[in-house]
Amino acid sequence: MVASRLPPAALTLKQFLRRQQVLQLYRKILQAIRQVPNEADRHYLRDWARAEFKRNQDATEEDTIRMMITQGNMQLQELERTLKLAKS
Repeated sequence: MVASRLPPAALTLKQFLRRQQVLQLYRKILQAIRQVPNEADRHYLRDWARAEFKRNQDATEEDTIRMMITQGNMQLQELERTLKLAKS
């Protein structure tokens, strides 16, 4: 889900900021996945997250990227809620 495949020097400020937002979401998702207690589930979720980001890395439409970021944040929140419930 990277905004552009151009080298960083060729990115506009808006593209750079969007790229940073996507990378931050990716890191947060991987951090949340590390909290999953079952190793097999952790491995599955990590592979799923990587595949989703890789599948969408060539997206260039601003509205599409914004929508994917919103969906990613909602999925992250759901994972965090599930983990919190599992711990209680």
